[in-house]
Amino acid sequence: MTVPVPVPTARRAAELTTEPTTGCTTDPRAWRPTRRRITEGLLAALAPVAACGIALAGLTTWVGSGNAGSPARIAVTDGRVFLPYGDVRDTAAFFRITNSGGADDRLLKVTSSAVDGDLELSRHRMTSGRMAYAETVDSARVQAGGGLAMSPYGLDVTLRADPEWQTGTYVPFTLHFEHGGRIEVQAVVIRPGGQR
Repeated sequence: MTVPVPVPTARRAAELTTEPTTGCTTDPRAWRPTRRRITEGLLAALAPVAACGIALAGLTTWVGSGNAGSPARIAVTDGRVFLPYGDVRDTAAFFRITNSGGADDRLLKVTSSAVDGDLELSRHRMTSGRMAYAETVDSARVQAGGGLAMSPYGLDVTLRADPEWQTGTYVPFTLHFEHGGRIEVQAVVIRPGGQR
């Protein structure tokens, strides 16, 4: 028994022998560059490029001004210790702290090898009845680009004075900062209300 083999029709034979096309088409819906399409493409590309340029210019200005994550730069000056009156040994020390850096810092504590007992950070406040009181604080903020000026009416360091101290005596202190580390300074003993 013989199996019949299908014979291709004339149309099918023509399809099998036709050369493949070279990519050229005459389809009217094919994409062609026009002035409008080119303009829209350029505008679409220009928006993100412009946004990146503006962001880069802003970051360059910010970095150039020194505020791009610069650390705290702490300086301590103008150290003073009040000479106590009479038999009272409790007194206070004051410092001027500046932070020229771009990040806040905190004064955590103050120590001294020349002082017996603990030193405490304290803040003096007035009540509505015109009475003053002091409260111990754990730390004090030193703002970036600013500073902290200790005074008898605000923040100070309370301590017990050595009976040998006199006006003009220098007392060593170490101020401990959260980011700035330890800074060693000298504070001069003065009479309250007096100048150095």
